[in-house]
Amino acid sequence: MNLDKVVAGFFIILAMTLNFGFWYGDPLDMNMHSKYVLFATIVVNLIASVLKLGDKTQIGSVLIATSLVAVLQLLAAATIWTIFSSDTVLIDAAHFGVIISLSAGALLANVTSVILYVGDTLKSKR
Repeated sequence: MNLDKVVAGFFIILAMTLNFGFWYGDPLDMNMHSKYVLFATIVVNLIASVLKLGDKTQIGSVLIATSLVAVLQLLAAATIWTIFSSDTVLIDAAHFGVIISLSAGALLANVTSVILYVGDTLKSKR
């Protein structure tokens, strides 16, 4: 068993499941989505991105690209949430819908990453 692959796989799958946990629910109900889960999702996606940097294969390049897309979209969602939840500006359903849409895009990137990771694992020889 390759410990590096286990750790990388753990964080890749954790990033996807945390993102799903944030995204799941009514997109217009702020009470169903936690800012702490969004923060954890960003942190785990950043860790997964760093772990993918060591892979020098073509699949590794695509994996890091999907990871960077997810991180960029999650950071954009967190930025919008931060700006529109300040004291002077109230967040409304339209802005929160954008946050959830960005999270859904990041989730799609995470799913793509997991599919590629599993595919690469299946095709590798022992």
